[in-house]
Amino acid sequence: MSDAILAALRPVIEGLAATFGPSCEVVLHDYRQGDRSVVAVAGQVTGRQVGGALSEIGLAVLAKGDHAENDLNYVTRTPAGRVVKSSTMPLRDENGHVFGALCVNIDVTALRQAGDILSALAGGVPADVGSTTFTDDFADVVDALVRKEELARGKLASGLSRTERLELIKALDERGVFAVRNAVPRVAERLGMSRSGLYADLAECRKEEA
Repeated sequence: MSDAILAALRPVIEGLAATFGPSCEVVLHDYRQGDRSVVAVAGQVTGRQVGGALSEIGLAVLAKGDHAENDLNYVTRTPAGRVVKSSTMPLRDENGHVFGALCVNIDVTALRQAGDILSALAGGVPADVGSTTFTDDFADVVDALVRKEELARGKLASGLSRTERLELIKALDERGVFAVRNAVPRVAERLGMSRSGLYADLAECRKEEA
């Protein structure tokens, strides 16, 4: 059933992207593919390609599991500085399990700039927009998330105590990182530790949480 849903959506994403024009991109994810979840792309906004990785937004869907709901019209900024309005809609199989997502991204950079100019003229302050890592390499997503945790703690991962490292691993787990197949070796490499050591630390974090 999951494969049938994906097959049925492939022509749909082409139609959606064509309807909204060159500022629109529609991405189809199959989370069963692990860190290479992108199975179809129509349009170009974030530079995604088939075989690319899911973003922090996709990780958030995985973290919620079958409780994930539609996340509509949120605004983020790409590493290249483009402002993107997006919607992410989880895909479910016949048993209600989330196995993928349909994502619509619209480049609203020009509209945002015009809005900021009007806001400034009226004495307002432009709203801050958080960044999201859109990439074809899951290692880049892992690196971005670890950097955020390092900045929050004011320390590099290599300088963390064991307690602090466990807190970092727990934070990554809560963000859905370890729900992605092949995530452990990527994270272990970034943290400079062995896979077995990371598995042991992750098990301890989950045991404490339970």
